[in-house]
Parts: sequence; C-alpha cells; structure tokens
Amino acid sequence: MTYDPTKKPVLKAVDATPRPSPEAAMEAVRTLIAWAGDNPDREGLKDTPKRVINAYREWFRGYDMDPEAELSRTFEDVSGYDDMVILREIDVESHCEHHIAPFLGKAYVAYMPTDRVVGISKLVKVVEVFAKRLQTQETMTAQIADAIDSALKPRGSAVMIDAVHQCMSTRGVHHPDVSTITTQFTGEFKTNPALQDRFLKLIGKS
Repeated sequence: MTYDPTKKPVLKAVDATPRPSPEAAMEAVRTLIAWAGDNPDREGLKDTPKRVINAYREWFRGYDMDPEAELSRTFEDVSGYDDMVILREIDVESHCEHHIAPFLGKAYVAYMPTDRVVGISKLVKVVEVFAKRLQTQETMTAQIADAIDSALKPRGSAVMIDAVHQCMSTRGVHHPDVSTITTQFTGEFKTNPALQDRFLKLIGKS
C-alpha cells in the first residue's frame, strides 16, 4: 500500500482526531530518527519518513473500516442450522497502544446464529478492522464479540486471541516465548460452561 496524497480518510475510531498533513507526519518521523541518535538526512534514511507514513497507513487501516458495514450483508436461508459457526486461526497483526510495538497471533471466533448468518470472510474482516488499530488485546477481544452481537444478534458469541507481544519480547522483560490469551463469551457461550468447553475443544485449546 502506498500513500495517496489525494485521499483524505475519515477516522471511524472513538475519540479520533483529524490526521495531520503528510508533511507534518514525515517531520515527526525525522525527529524520532534524530532522537534515536542517527542523521535523518543520510542516504539510507532520507526516504524513511515517507516509507514510515505509508507503512502506518497500512498497519492502521482499521481506522478507515467500519465493522457494521462488514457485517451488514447477511443470509436468512440457513436450512435449520442451529449449531455454532467457528473460524479458527485467523491471523492477527496489531500494535500495542502503549509502545506502538507489534503483537502477532491468532484469533478464534464463533457465534450461534439465530435466523441469519454472515459470509465467513466478513468475520475475518471484523478481526482485521480492530486489529489494524492501536490496541490492547483485551479491548480488541471484546470489540470483536460486541460487533458480532450488535450486527448479527446471535444467541451467543465467543472470541479467543492468542498473541505474542513484541513490547515484552524485544524490550522490557525480554521474554520472547510468552503468549497472552484473552477470551470473551456472550449469550449462551457465557451462561453455558459446556458450550464454552466445546468451543475450546473444537479450536484445539482445551
């Protein structure tokens, strides 16, 4: 993804502020390079500010995406299907809001449909919407479940994320092999422990 100077995206995140100009963003990158101890004008770094803002637009494209829009097209012909729908091992590439360091892992998403279902690719898109923002893993897990509940009105939803945080593996305590697991259960998944257990077994986490 490359930066398009004619595109002026509207932020959809809560409490979002208008984006600075590309020039202001690139100047901020130059300042950070100097703060790191290098010369932003040397040959290898002179184009880095532009590359960084292009990367930011790709890494944080979730601010330009709407989870409700992704889940708006549903299908009512489910032929009596009344069991859970599960997607396993959805790639999660996000950035911690405390250090802007990546955290990488997998998401597992399930819901119990009522009278309608959604295309499975749309569930992947919803994970992407929230992953491609500055995040905490706990908040992102809850946001995915809330978006599914709001749009599909299922009998319940379940979300698990298992991720490794670079802010802990490459700095601070330097423990690269520690992963963080977060879960969110709603509706029947929340009230029925047997259903939770079945979900965990089906995704291979029990």
